[in-house]
Amino acid sequence: MELLIMTYALRTSCAKNIIGVIPYFPYSKQSKMRKRGSIVCKLLASMLSNAGLTHIITMDLHQKEIQGFFNFPVDNLRASPFLLQYIQEEIQDYRNAVIVAKSPDAAKRAQSYAERLRLGLAVIHGEAQCAEHDMADGRHSPPTVKNTTVHPGLEIPLMMAKEKPPISVVGDVGGRIAIIVDDIIDEVESFVAAAEILKERGAYKIFVMATHGILSADAPNLIEDSAIDEVVVTNTVPHEVQKLQCSKIKTVDISLILSEAIRRIHNGESMSYLFRNIAMDD
Repeated sequence: MELLIMTYALRTSCAKNIIGVIPYFPYSKQSKMRKRGSIVCKLLASMLSNAGLTHIITMDLHQKEIQGFFNFPVDNLRASPFLLQYIQEEIQDYRNAVIVAKSPDAAKRAQSYAERLRLGLAVIHGEAQCAEHDMADGRHSPPTVKNTTVHPGLEIPLMMAKEKPPISVVGDVGGRIAIIVDDIIDEVESFVAAAEILKERGAYKIFVMATHGILSADAPNLIEDSAIDEVVVTNTVPHEVQKLQCSKIKTVDISLILSEAIRRIHNGESMSYLFRNIAMDD
């Protein structure tokens, strides 16, 4: 609301351009309809547009397609160069590492890291994982009713219930360093469970890398007591309090790319330099 109010104040004061720098775009996980719920990310995009924003600089949107919700330019910067540099400089013997996707949904991001570092890829798959579209988020509309009546001449086939296979790791992690990559770390139960599985499969060190470290609720304590050796996140979201609670949390500074984006937009220079070597599927 503060951002909307400030944007509207600038608009009514006849500002030529109003550029919002939003490193972590909120509600980015709610970018598609589940059951009959609302697409909150689209609502937020409409509100920002109506308030008067003319440009947004953000980083690692949960889905790239979110840029289509806006009717003005969106620069979706990448934090992966900073995280890749951290892996190469701070993780000893990183050549003996394997990039891990904690679910099939994260495999594309993990593949991008693996190809750039010339490392192997592993994917965790099975019943311990909860797909994003299967999560019970309380937004069932209409609510479930026990006794429902269907028109006698209408026979609608029912969707078969999913049955996930037993937990498995596709790829070899024995005697290797496991690096789990994702875009957001909020509730860490799935990361802790993935770390336990990787330990059982023989990984001797486990790192978690992500762009946005929300680390809400009891996340720092769960990380401290888990098999995870280190959690590396960027400073798109402040997490100083969480770092005081957990010594395993490390921060990578990405202010350089944000400041360069602001400078280029202010001077009317091309933004293409900041997107060099980024493929269509990144």
